Amino acid sequence: MRKFFLTVCYSGLSPKAPGTAGSFLSLLFAIALLQVIHESTLFLLALLITVIAVKQIDKYEEEVKEHDSKEIVIDELAGMWIALSICGVTSENIYYLAPLAFIYFRLFDIWKPSIIGRIDRNVKGGWGVMGDDLVAGIAGGIAAAGTYALIERFILPMI
Repeated sequence: MRKFFLTVCYSGLSPKAPGTAGSFLSLLFAIALLQVIHESTLFLLALLITVIAVKQIDKYEEEVKEHDSKEIVIDELAGMWIALSICGVTSENIYYLAPLAFIYFRLFDIWKPSIIGRIDRNVKGGWGVMGDDLVAGIAGGIAAAGTYALIERFILPMI
């Protein structure tokens, strides 16, 4: 059960790009959830999952003796849901904002600029695994919101 949770329905076992696979599945889950819940509830779910994941990651790392295993992608779920919940996604703009949030979240998660990289390198255990993705989610959400604001202002009026 722990592995199913930490690998987000085993998407983290993908032989290629497990983080991207986990992020994409998390995006699909979020799109489905956002049909019935508010984005603020998605944010709270991401925080709840984070608290549970930190404890479970600590146990898992102790068992396998490896920090931040590539198969653990619950951090991608939390980060992706944070990005979506803060970018201003609604039922009217979800098909613009969801891809933007996904792309920006993955960019920040892979690139790991500034504090994201420091958290990744210096914080150990479950908080280390989750922390960089939470901050990447915040940065991705802000970048998606900014990009969408520009698209809405300058491109959509021309269509």
